Amino acid sequence: MTRTSLRDAVASRAVVLDGGLATLLERHGHDLSSDLWSARLLRDEPAAVEAAHREFFAAGAEVATTASYQVSFEGFGAQGADRGEVAALLRRSVELAAAARDAVAPGGWVAASVGPYGAVLADGSEYRGDYDLDVAGLRAFHRPRLEVLASTVGSGADVLAVETVPCLAEVEAVLAELDGTGVPAWLSLSAAGGRTRAGEPLAEAFAMAADVAEVIAVGVNCTTPADAGTAVPLVGARRPVVVYPNSGQSWNAATRMWEGRSAFHADDVAGWVAGGARLVGGCCRVGPEDVSSLRRALGRVSGS
Repeated sequence: MTRTSLRDAVASRAVVLDGGLATLLERHGHDLSSDLWSARLLRDEPAAVEAAHREFFAAGAEVATTASYQVSFEGFGAQGADRGEVAALLRRSVELAAAARDAVAPGGWVAASVGPYGAVLADGSEYRGDYDLDVAGLRAFHRPRLEVLASTVGSGADVLAVETVPCLAEVEAVLAELDGTGVPAWLSLSAAGGRTRAGEPLAEAFAMAADVAEVIAVGVNCTTPADAGTAVPLVGARRPVVVYPNSGQSWNAATRMWEGRSAFHADDVAGWVAGGARLVGGCCRVGPEDVSSLRRALGRVSGS
């Protein structure tokens, strides 16, 4: 079937994203303890990835975010994969999400995840932004993966999800790579207290995207629900807002475990939408049951 573009959809209403794909896979008993995290399953157990996407669609999600977050030429190269194999895994991540969409929610969309440089380091630096690369180095890191995922837009994916970006240098790098490509993308940062994880003004990051036509929404992800609420008003009228916080639990990179109790409440969506949010969902530790609650809460907000 012919789908409305995601850009057009968010111009008129809020769209429900999925939740934490990797943490759902962990819940189902899959071992994600390696540096490849959920990306390992693209190679070893792709059916499990598609099944998780189907579960989120069945719960009411309208967008599946692919399992490509942690896929990089460097990360898989360290495991012995050549560049052709890595490119094939990136494309497979889109194929699996698209297959789930077509089976469960044909009117939905697929967002090809572009994780930050910190993801390949597998040391939690996407929550600190203390990178060892400058803007030029970050552009070189992102370029080959962006090229592969961009090639899937229109033939499986609908948009790029540039997500969990922790610092202005990486914002500048990815925007420079997107600018002029014609490939739609959303830009989402990890943030705390109205600032990037590196401590810079979050509003400055959003302003940097204002003149890049490819960016259909800006916002935050994998931040606490409270910090998500703080960030939404900072976007202003520049773009529609994308917001998908984690559960509010903290990630311990040393033990590779989540700590604390969930603070994700679906009713927070009312405040997000009032502030301009048009892409709403969850990130780590937000499951299908949370997405269902979010969908119902959004229905109450919109009166549908």
